[in-house]
Amino acid sequence: MRELLLCAPDYYGIEYEINPWMSRARGAETELVKSQWQGLHKTLVALGAKIDLVPPQPKLPDMVFTANAGLTVGRQFIPSNFRHQERAGEAPHFARWMESRGYEILWLPKELYFEGEGDALFGGDALFCGYKFRSDIQSHRAVADMLGCLVISIELVDPRFYHLDTCFCPLPDGSAVWFPAAFDEYGQRAIRGHVSDLIDVEEEEAKTFCCNAVVLGRDIVLPEGAPNLVRTLESRDYRCHQLPMSEFLKAGGACKCLTMFLPQREKL
Repeated sequence: MRELLLCAPDYYGIEYEINPWMSRARGAETELVKSQWQGLHKTLVALGAKIDLVPPQPKLPDMVFTANAGLTVGRQFIPSNFRHQERAGEAPHFARWMESRGYEILWLPKELYFEGEGDALFGGDALFCGYKFRSDIQSHRAVADMLGCLVISIELVDPRFYHLDTCFCPLPDGSAVWFPAAFDEYGQRAIRGHVSDLIDVEEEEAKTFCCNAVVLGRDIVLPEGAPNLVRTLESRDYRCHQLPMSEFLKAGGACKCLTMFLPQREKL
């Protein structure tokens, strides 16, 4: 059973603009927000996941995107240092919640921006880390030292795909789903050098955030709107669960952004 951390969208809304998807003029519809989040929660429970809930906080509308809260390995939690001041207030709430449940908190130096699972995903024996828009490349060395693992730093070049988990999704069979154009040439080579079986996503489907998927064994929970990717995954014996995510896409997030693994990887 995988354990996941979610946060109810009680205070979610488009209250500022810190990525190309966000527009205060195009706000989220409250009832749709609730039904889409509840649909995700229900689907994850039906697939056997254990769901923990961190209490939402007023004036922190993006706290719902728990993947960005930090990175959990074994019983250790590395809280995020958010680049944007609008989200910086989230970190203490997540750290307190994790500490109250017995996790060891490993703080990064404050000057190193790092946005958790949003920019740090394990694939095989490596931790792939994205940088440029939100996380600093210097934070990767600190994370590698803390965890004692191989870190592959990948530069993101398309501001629409500002976190690694919006354009890259490792799968348990050693393959990965990705949108190649989101990475610079070196990043593409680095990924190809460590992942021999890559599933390319075309741009129109990438814009649905289909790479922003929650992988639970052979079950993949992803936003609706990527029929070609779904056909490819199903041909590889994955079961795809497509969900409407329109209201969270307005903030530049989807299924994976709304979940954090507890832990993402057992103790290394």
